[in-house]
Amino acid sequence: MRATTDRVSLVAATDAHFTWMLGEAPAIDALSLPPGGVDQPEVLRMLRGMAAGLQPLKASWLIAHDGEIVGLCSIKRPPEDGVAEIGFGIAAGRRNRGYATQAIGAMLAQLATLSTLRVVVATTALDNIASQKALQRNGFVESGRAHDPDDGELIVWRYALRGPSEPL
Repeated sequence: MRATTDRVSLVAATDAHFTWMLGEAPAIDALSLPPGGVDQPEVLRMLRGMAAGLQPLKASWLIAHDGEIVGLCSIKRPPEDGVAEIGFGIAAGRRNRGYATQAIGAMLAQLATLSTLRVVVATTALDNIASQKALQRNGFVESGRAHDPDDGELIVWRYALRGPSEPL
């Protein structure tokens, strides 16, 4: 499954994609990686496990620009009570080019097709201004704060896919 905007495509992430990004298999789908890869191996392994846990939703994607994987995005766990939490990241050498903003918009379009979802949430570190702006550009509003033992204080963002009176 692919979702495309004017700048990026979301490619449904498979285990074969993660095997390739970890350097354990040859390239697939005529895709390439940026210099330095998309992320650290331990992060890719964690995301690989997360993607496997989302089956059969297929809600984990590679963010591609001109055939190069510039980032990754997904929901973090199966939705509960009509709410899904998303995460996204752009390769260090490909940041500040608008890819996250475009990917979030494409991800929201994909998630809107899931009739059981009403709200999408995301969290950002207090100092992650680029991610905060990408969420705001897609209509997310700040809805509170949370604390993570590893990342410290976080801003919680909310996006309503459906109003409270609309059926799930």
